[in-house]
Amino acid sequence: MPSSKSAPSRRSLLKWAGAAALTAPTALRAALTIEIIGGSGKEIPVTVLPFGNQERQKDKVSEIVLADLLRSGLFREQSAGWMPQFPSEPEQVDWRNMRNRGVENLVIGNVVERSDGRLALRFRLMDAVKQAQRAGLSYAIPPSQARITAHKIADVIYEELTGEPGVFATRICYVVKNKERYELQVADADGGDADFILANGEPIISPAWSPDGNRIAYVSFEKKKSIVFVHTLADGKRSVVANFDGSNSAPAWSPDGQKLAVTLSRDGVAQIYTINLDGSGLNRLTTSLSIDTEAAWSPDGRTILFTSDRGGSPQIYRMSAAGGAAERMTFEGSYNVTARWSPDGKSFCFIQRNAGRYNVAIQEIGSRSAQLLTDGRIDSSPTFSPNGRMILYASEFNKRGILAAVSRDGRIKQRLSEASGSVREPAWGPLLKSR
Repeated sequence: MPSSKSAPSRRSLLKWAGAAALTAPTALRAALTIEIIGGSGKEIPVTVLPFGNQERQKDKVSEIVLADLLRSGLFREQSAGWMPQFPSEPEQVDWRNMRNRGVENLVIGNVVERSDGRLALRFRLMDAVKQAQRAGLSYAIPPSQARITAHKIADVIYEELTGEPGVFATRICYVVKNKERYELQVADADGGDADFILANGEPIISPAWSPDGNRIAYVSFEKKKSIVFVHTLADGKRSVVANFDGSNSAPAWSPDGQKLAVTLSRDGVAQIYTINLDGSGLNRLTTSLSIDTEAAWSPDGRTILFTSDRGGSPQIYRMSAAGGAAERMTFEGSYNVTARWSPDGKSFCFIQRNAGRYNVAIQEIGSRSAQLLTDGRIDSSPTFSPNGRMILYASEFNKRGILAAVSRDGRIKQRLSEASGSVREPAWGPLLKSR
C-alpha cells in the first residue's frame, strides 16, 4: 500500500507493486452493499412496475431491474401511484393514469411457472407517451437464473434509453481477508451472488480477467513467495504460469487471451515480460536499470502502458507491445502508477498522489493533463467497466477497506462495502455474449 512520504525508493515501489494486499483489513464473506452518493444531474425517468406472479420467486425480477438502473446514476424512479393490480400486458395499462402522472418510460412484465419447472419470463419497455413498445424479450429459464436474467433485462433497458451497452450482467472479482484466510471472490456487478473461487492463508493479489471472462489470473503467496496462476472458473482448475526466482507479479492479459504480461525480478531488477499460458515463450520487453511493472495492454494489442521509476519517480510510460523505446505519458506530480486503458483505447485511468492522498485520475491519450476523479485518502487498483463509463477501485471508509466506483466524468459516485469486513484489489470482468 502506498505511503504518504515523498517519492518511494525502488524497493518500496516493487513492494507496493507486488504485495499491496499484505496489510488488507479483515473481512467476512458477504454480498457487497452499494450506496449511491452522487448522480449525473440529468437522470432519465423510469417506472418499473412489479412483474406479475413474481411474488412466488426468491429473486424479484422487477426489484433487481430497478435497483440496477438507479445504481447507474443515470436514472430516477418515477412513481405510477397506487393501483389495485399491476399490469403485465400493454392492454392492461391505464394509459390515462400514466399520462396524468407524467410517466415516460414504463417497464412491465410477467413471471410464469411452467410445468417443466422452468420460468417463462417476459418484459416490455413501453414509451408511455406514445403507448408503444420500445423493447421487449421473453426468456425460458430455471429459477436459479432469475437474478442474472434480471440483470440482462436491465442491460436491454439501459442500452435502449442511453444508447450505450449496459454492464449489469457482468461480474467483478476482488480479494477479502478474514482472521484466518484470504479469499478471491467473484460476484455480480451489483455485489450479489458472491462466492469465493480460492481461499488460503497467504495473500492473494492482482486478479485480472481473461478477455473471454472464463479465467482469472492472479498472484498467490501460498508457497511463501509470489507465483502467477491462471484459474479456470468453470471447473476450478488452475495452472502455474510464472514461478521464477525472485518476484512474479502484476499479470495482464493480451487482448487475444493467448498470453500474459508479467513483472519478474528473475534477472535482478523488476522488468516486464510476456509469457504463454503454459509458461513457455518467455520474452523480455523492457531492459532498463529501473523498476518497470504493472503492464496494461491496449485494447487493440499494439501498445502497453506500464509504471516505471526510470525518470526518478514512478510515472506512466507507453511502449510497443513488442518492446523497445518507451514514451512518458504522465507529467503532473511525482507519483503516477497503475494505469488501465479505457475499453475504447482513447484514455487511461491511474492512481496519482496529491498532497499526501492517492486518488483515481483519468487522462486522454495524447494529453499531458489529468483529471482527478476521487478525493479519498488512499485509493488504489482502478479498473474500467466494460462500457467505459465507470471506474471501480479500492478505497477506505470509516477506517475500513471498501470498493468504490466513480464515473469517468467524476459526477456519479458509489460505495460498495461488506457489513462486517473489508475488500480490496477489484477487477471488472468483460462483457459476455451469454451467461
